[in-house]
Amino acid sequence: MIDHTGLNVADYQKSKDFYLKALGAIGYQLLAEFPASVTGSADVAGFGEPPKPDFWIGSGTPNRPPLHVAFRVPNRALVDGFYRAAIAAGGRDNGAPGKRPHYHANYYGAFVLDPDGHNVEAVCHEAPP
Repeated sequence: MIDHTGLNVADYQKSKDFYLKALGAIGYQLLAEFPASVTGSADVAGFGEPPKPDFWIGSGTPNRPPLHVAFRVPNRALVDGFYRAAIAAGGRDNGAPGKRPHYHANYYGAFVLDPDGHNVEAVCHEAPP
């Protein structure tokens, strides 16, 4: 089981703002934040559903190649909302919301590139109601 994951970002404040908006659409919140003076190396922000963050960003040299992170959501409306929020927050389209039957019959996802080119996805695996 994965407990948490994260990635490095070039512009910490810009990326923090992006993730606040994009992940806010799927119920994630900024749950923890520590400056470099506390961590000893980087400013970090942890996002998740209360009470614990499971996705972190940290200031520094962005991961190369860029990473792919997918967030599972319980319905297709949340995928659509994530996509709209992420695009409005400055993300770049990397696959509009839609079915991806080559993965499986009920795969419905949307892909957006964050400010550093990381491929961020919201995905629902449930059949529509």
